[in-house]
Amino acid sequence: MIALQGELLAKRYRAGAYCHFFIHEPKRRKISAAPFRDRVVHHALCNLIEPLFDARFIHHSYANRKGKGTHRALDRLQELARRFRYVLRCDVVQHFPSLDHAILRDKLTHVIRDEDVLWLADAILASGAGVLDDEYRMTYFPGDDLLASCRPRGLPIGNLTSQFWSNVYLNDFDWLVQRGLGCGTYLRYVDDFALFSNSKSELYVWKNAVIGGLARERLTIHESAAQVLPTRCGIPWLGFVVYPTHRLLKHRNAVKFTRRLERNIDTYQAGRISFGELDASVKGWVNHVRFADTWGLREHLFATHPIHPPRT
Repeated sequence: MIALQGELLAKRYRAGAYCHFFIHEPKRRKISAAPFRDRVVHHALCNLIEPLFDARFIHHSYANRKGKGTHRALDRLQELARRFRYVLRCDVVQHFPSLDHAILRDKLTHVIRDEDVLWLADAILASGAGVLDDEYRMTYFPGDDLLASCRPRGLPIGNLTSQFWSNVYLNDFDWLVQRGLGCGTYLRYVDDFALFSNSKSELYVWKNAVIGGLARERLTIHESAAQVLPTRCGIPWLGFVVYPTHRLLKHRNAVKFTRRLERNIDTYQAGRISFGELDASVKGWVNHVRFADTWGLREHLFATHPIHPPRT
């Protein structure tokens, strides 16, 4: 760590190579793991600059922030679903692969005044250039020429800085919706966001404004999925379906956990994992899904999957 500190002070720090792998839940994603020494640098940078930016974020941005998180985002969404008749739910296409380095750096320089800190941010940002090129489908925006395809873009999924910078990147858009459109019923979690109203026509007007606002950030939404729907029909949100009166776990998530539980039970009974490891996996899932109406699901699941001692 002393050597690393010296590299940073002398501006000789160079990020190491990423280790890449794929996950497939809830959808296929390329994860890029940085070396340990680089993760230490990422944490140090975020600890330094996070307070500067967090004070500028809207209140109802819930991802990767202290005192926020998935369950508070669910609570807020359900609160709005109880108060309003309609919702416009959207998500950004290829969110992390699409984030433009020049735009992000401009946002960073508006807040960070220390040149040494900016140098470090640039070094980390440059280390991720091209990492997600194979996950990105080129999108051209008004005014682009052919050189637009050469713009550095993409933040490695797995970096703490990427999660934090995602909020920095979308903060101007958040304020456009909340203050520019006057939509006080807006919330966002990473690239998923929702707007509520009692007027369908108002939400369709806001949808067009959202598309235009994101285009200025070189981002797009899945327009076919961005429909104005009655809140009573249920809102897909962070692995759940949220209704004004209750919440359900998405069916596919219940199926995935059932299969994982069956694999883990077989592995435990074969003696390849301990009961503590099996128990930790079950408790982690229960702690997540208990924020929905899943008592009957959990009761059925554990009644039909008894756990026997390992085979000797």
